[in-house]
Order: sequence, then structure tokens, then C-alpha cells
Amino acid sequence: MTTFIQTLIVGLRLGSMYALVALGYTMVYGIIRLLNFAHGDFIMVGGYAIIFSVPAVKAMGLPIWVAVFPAIIVCALVGMGTELVAYRPVRKNGTAMSALITAIAMSLFLENLAQAIPAIGPNPKVATQIFPSSGIKIGKVTLDSSTILTIIIGLAVMLGLYFFIQKTKIGRAMRCVSEDKEAATLMGINVNRTILITFGIGSGLAAVASLMYISAYPKVFTTLGVMLGLKAFVAAVLGGIGIIPGAMLGGIVIGLVESFTMSYISSSLSDAFVFLILIVVLLIKPAGLLGKNVGEKV
Repeated sequence: MTTFIQTLIVGLRLGSMYALVALGYTMVYGIIRLLNFAHGDFIMVGGYAIIFSVPAVKAMGLPIWVAVFPAIIVCALVGMGTELVAYRPVRKNGTAMSALITAIAMSLFLENLAQAIPAIGPNPKVATQIFPSSGIKIGKVTLDSSTILTIIIGLAVMLGLYFFIQKTKIGRAMRCVSEDKEAATLMGINVNRTILITFGIGSGLAAVASLMYISAYPKVFTTLGVMLGLKAFVAAVLGGIGIIPGAMLGGIVIGLVESFTMSYISSSLSDAFVFLILIVVLLIKPAGLLGKNVGEKV
């Protein structure tokens, strides 16, 4: 029973991280129908931003986790810059295929650019411990503060984003642009600005995911976001890509599947099970758990 509870907690921790990354995927796809495969590399950018911000945060006498705030700004700027420089021209003049190729190219560009920067380089960098090492013991299960805070932060950010999308003026604009760009323009919504804000928010979430990742695995490297991004993409598809609650649900499910596979089957098969889920979902319910299959007139 102790192993089950510990595995469940680890799964929730992983799921919270995957859900935050999946939210970035699903927000961008929901508004411009683009699979932003560079989103995983925004996590890498956030990881390095946190590491480089830690000395300044320490010098000011602040908790180390405060380094996530400059990382959010950096990731948001990188995300918005990517949209302006790479995606917007393709959206105007290209096709869906050229947009997808551009996203993959941006992912490779960010990884190689990071390696070319002398302060980063190809070698991994060890991160400082983010949260205190203390924890609480419930029966035979020990919960460290990092795990508790990761789950709490993940849930808080996900709920906050959901209410932001549903209740704020900008959130309503995002939903309008997602439904019909032409109609949104006629209603006075600045579509390009709304898309830019969406990229900024989604990329900022990647910085929070970086904080959660570093707190669990204190090491940052240039390809950090590749596998993490792919698993989050599976989570977004599982829940119903373009649907915010679906990204949350998909992330939690993928985290639990990975955790229980590592504990009860084999750690070497955990990734295989995650991608097997993607295949099964695409075969049985291509629209995802919360998505609706929509017929197309021809």
C-alpha cells in the first residue's frame, strides 16, 4: 500500500508538470491550429533563465524559487519573438505543412543556439536546490516539500489559467479568435495581438514547468525539452488538443501511467507505454477524451 501511495504521488507530480506544458501546446493549437513543437525548448530556455537568475535572487536575500519570475519574462519574450519572427509570416503566406516544418526548425534552432552560447555550452549544468529539503510524514509515506509544492503550484496555475480564459476580456478574445478569426476581427478584436498574448502566456507557463522539473531533477541541458515536450504533446492529444481542461486531464493521466509503469512493470518501458497511449487514442477516439468528433462536409 505504501508503494502504491508513493507511486500515486509521484504520478501526480509528473502529471502536474506535463499538464502545464500541455497547456502551452493546446492554447496555441486552439487559437491558430499550429502544433508548436518548439514549445518544449521554451522549457529549456526557462531552465537556464532560472539557473542564471539564482545568484541575483540570493544576493537580494529572496527564496530561490523567486528566480521563476525572471524566467517567466524571458520565456514569454522568446515565445512572442518566435511568433513574430517565424510563425506570423508563415501564417500569412504559408500552409499548414510549412507552419509545422517551421515549428520543428525553430525547435532545432533554439537547441543549437543554446549550445553555441559560451555561458551555456553543450554540457549539462547542475541547478541549486529550489525548495527546502524538509517534508511531512503520513504513516509510512514521506512527502518532501518539493513534491507538495509542485502539485500545489501545478493545480493553482491550471485553475488560474482556466478562470482567466473564461472570465477575463483577453480570455474571451482568445476564445473568439479560436472559434472564428474573421468574425472576431469584425467584432473589433485585434487577432494578431491576441495570438501574441497567447504565445506569451503559453511560453510563460513553460518557465513554471521548468521550475517544477528542476526541483525534481536538478540538471539543465539543451535537449531537456525534447522528451518532456513530446510527452506533453501526447497529454494534449489524449485530453483533446485545443481544450484547456483536456490538457490538464491528459497531463495527469500521462503522469500516472508513467509513474505506475516504472513502479510495477519496468522503468525502461515507461516511455513506450506513454506513446502507446497516443496510438490507442488516435485509433479509438482521435478527438481525445474531452474532444468531440466533428464531421467535415465535402
